[in-house]
Amino acid sequence: MPERSFLPSDESGAGPGKPGPAFFAGSVLRADQIRKVFDGHAVLGGISLDMARGELVSIIGPSGCGKSTFLRCLNFLEIPDSGMVEIAGVTITRTGGRWTRQEEDAAHRLRAHVGMVFQSFNLFPHRTVLDNVMLAPVQVKRVPAEAARAEALALLDKVGLSAMAARYPDTLSGGQQQRAAIARALAMRPDVMLYDEPTSALDPELAEEVLSVMRTLDDEGMTQLVVTHDMRFARAASDRVVFMDGGEIVEADDPDRLFVDPQDPRTRKFLRSVL
Repeated sequence: MPERSFLPSDESGAGPGKPGPAFFAGSVLRADQIRKVFDGHAVLGGISLDMARGELVSIIGPSGCGKSTFLRCLNFLEIPDSGMVEIAGVTITRTGGRWTRQEEDAAHRLRAHVGMVFQSFNLFPHRTVLDNVMLAPVQVKRVPAEAARAEALALLDKVGLSAMAARYPDTLSGGQQQRAAIARALAMRPDVMLYDEPTSALDPELAEEVLSVMRTLDDEGMTQLVVTHDMRFARAASDRVVFMDGGEIVEADDPDRLFVDPQDPRTRKFLRSVL
């Protein structure tokens, strides 16, 4: 599979967990030649991507093209077979072989800079919405309970759920649960937010509630990478849209240019099928 690069050409390595130089001033996330093979099939064939701080980038493409796998490789929920990921100055370079304890320690440090929101909400059903949001800061970052509570209440207010703080997840709508999941991820004060199809399980009205929160975060300067099938959101809210197909990045551009005048035949074919 041909290698496609959507980042500047400066390539300097760094050991696991060691700060490495960004590709350009303000870059907060970069991935270089990420490869992943499942059962002999190359799911990711050497993907390279970088993001400036404050960018909102949407990844679109047909089902099964590797979008979610790439996203999970960025915070090492999936271990790439090779390639480099740098987020907020923490760099992990994979050259094959077994996943080591040193790499796992580095991945733990990297994940501290990343918030992840999934298609399924993954809230703890036996805890209130407030407890769900404040749990990780207390248990992982050792934030005092009162400070974590105040921060969690502020975040719930940000996502429009302050009145739901004492309720349990199963009493909330799908859109409310996803907004609670976003607040929970924000509670760890990440540098980058990753979203894996955050609205695909929601009807349009509830999806709009979630997308509105993401637009607000964009206005506030949060760096966000979104795997989505929502073409309206990708075009209206993104600074850049990435089209993936067959485990590679085919095309990446300003959303108006990509949606109006895509350069690759695969991009044109996909957009005709979904618009």
